[in-house]
Amino acid sequence: MITLALSGKPNCGKSTFFKAATMANVEIANYPFTTINPNFGVAYVRTPCPCKDLHLTCGHCTEGSRFVAVNLIDVAGLVPDAHKGKGLGNQFLDNLRQADAILHIIDASGGTDSEGNPVGAGNHDPMEDIRFLTYEMTMWVHGILDKHWTRISRMSQGKGTAIQQGIAETFTGLGIKMEDIRDIELKLKIDLVHATIEDLIPLCAEIVKISKPMLVVGNKFDEMPESLHSKLAEQQISFASAASELALRAAANAHLVHYLPGDPEFRIVNEGSLTPAQKAGLTKITEVMKKCKGTGVQQAINRAIFELLDMIVVYPVEDENHYCNKKGEVLPDAFLMKRGSTPHDVAYQVHTDIGKGFLYAVDARTKMRIKENHTLKDGDIIKIVSTAK
Repeated sequence: MITLALSGKPNCGKSTFFKAATMANVEIANYPFTTINPNFGVAYVRTPCPCKDLHLTCGHCTEGSRFVAVNLIDVAGLVPDAHKGKGLGNQFLDNLRQADAILHIIDASGGTDSEGNPVGAGNHDPMEDIRFLTYEMTMWVHGILDKHWTRISRMSQGKGTAIQQGIAETFTGLGIKMEDIRDIELKLKIDLVHATIEDLIPLCAEIVKISKPMLVVGNKFDEMPESLHSKLAEQQISFASAASELALRAAANAHLVHYLPGDPEFRIVNEGSLTPAQKAGLTKITEVMKKCKGTGVQQAINRAIFELLDMIVVYPVEDENHYCNKKGEVLPDAFLMKRGSTPHDVAYQVHTDIGKGFLYAVDARTKMRIKENHTLKDGDIIKIVSTAK
């Protein structure tokens, strides 16, 4: 599965966001470093299910919306100079290694300082928090390269391509290829043969951009002073109120409201069953959702998957006439695939043997045979024909 990591300074609402997105039982408190060890959970990306347009009942969606699972990691808070071991140090940067993308949660209210201590809304500039995480990750990558730079320089014997290969091999775990290093060198006009380790900080920044795409999420939107709104909106960040999302999901589980994650509004099921405090809380959430067109939590996850990682959803079936598998389950699976993926890519996603034995695919909607290099679209339903059983 795709893995998203929640990162940011302490006490910015990461754990609240994590709990709201996963409904996992995690500790939440108004002080720094509540989270020490990373929390792992499952969140979902929301997309329209094809069953609605096809007038089918699939049994795998909710009111026409399909929720596709993604991994979510809540890592402990990062403070400035974490790459030097400050706060809880490099272990958190290392926890980001397995993430495909990062949701950088910031306190949009400006109510906590750079180390997560409460200072009152509007008394800290959230823009500082946006800048520091990128810097910390850059310096973390730079520290890794520093450990290997002498060896890379010595073994390359002054050959630029060998240096490119050496750097790429150092960051294989981040999915970096030699071509990436070559492109960065050309873009930044760096002479790797004569560069010092200090000259390579911009290169490390580009490695971070390639390997860990990042979406900034302005949490605590409901507490944000108006003076900060326009300033942060210019950064094209996502706004969210994780506390509102968590309260709504709890209310929905208790059958007090009807709400699906990502809905722009909710409906009270039985107003007479609500206490005055619950009514007041839901009224406040209603106002937040009007401004944010929802709570922003599901919207941020969707943006990370569909915009940042540029994914599409593809539905493999075994019976193209009835859109089902051998058991008769309609649209049983939904796979997140990189935009530009082909039927052959989906075949490997289903099973390695099916990929190896791939013959052709069938577009279930048109019943037409499609080639293995056909470019798939979001929402495609395909049957894979393979020699593998």
